[in-house]
Amino acid sequence: MKIFKKYNSTSYSDALMKEAGGLRLLRQELGESGNLNINIPQVLRVTETVLEVRAVDAQPANQILMQQLGTGLARLHQVKHMSYGLNENNYIGLNPQINSLTDNWGAFFVESRLLYQVSLIKQSSLKTHFQKVLIQNQQTLINFLNANCEQASLVHGDLWSGNVLFDDSSVWLIDPAVFFGDREVDLAMTEMFGGFTESFYCAYDEVYPRTVVYDQKKELYNLYHYLNHYNLFGNDYLQACQQGFNAMEAF
Repeated sequence: MKIFKKYNSTSYSDALMKEAGGLRLLRQELGESGNLNINIPQVLRVTETVLEVRAVDAQPANQILMQQLGTGLARLHQVKHMSYGLNENNYIGLNPQINSLTDNWGAFFVESRLLYQVSLIKQSSLKTHFQKVLIQNQQTLINFLNANCEQASLVHGDLWSGNVLFDDSSVWLIDPAVFFGDREVDLAMTEMFGGFTESFYCAYDEVYPRTVVYDQKKELYNLYHYLNHYNLFGNDYLQACQQGFNAMEAF
């Protein structure tokens, strides 16, 4: 068995431990629900400095594997949970991801996702502007999200194409930022950087169709990731953040 070692390049001593916890949670959920469409690398060892998992012999995806990913993700999302959030904080990329357990999805997303990311913005005038827009629209957003979220699902949380691997017959998810939330946060992120084919979305919708307001929610959900990327990587993501806030004001 080949082993992949990931070293902690962050300033957070528990980053790899939180990642390992997310892998274990996904692996447990898939196993308990009998979902064989998606695999999670087994955590072999984790410390503050290194995470060791079973290595994946990665190969390019084909249409069958993309369909398998869509089916498997839909089945993962169909498993219903009682609360939104998570009982501990974790990380989204190189930034903290703030969690708590709640029955109010809209408030959780606005406060623990959008407002938290805005609080990390270093440019004071931009931070103040984004905070003002969020606070003015806060209750409208909360009501909209609560009215259009069917249930709490376990989500990968960072589902871009770089976090999906394929071998010759299997689909693997890596580098999660898990929590319990609206399943469409995962689907929204698949559209941020491409890499997911139409066969993936067709297979997903065949099992668990997206909501009629998915396109509206997508703008809000991806705003979280654009804010995170802006805070981590700078001005290349500012226009996408501004577009997200413009969309918010149109609700």
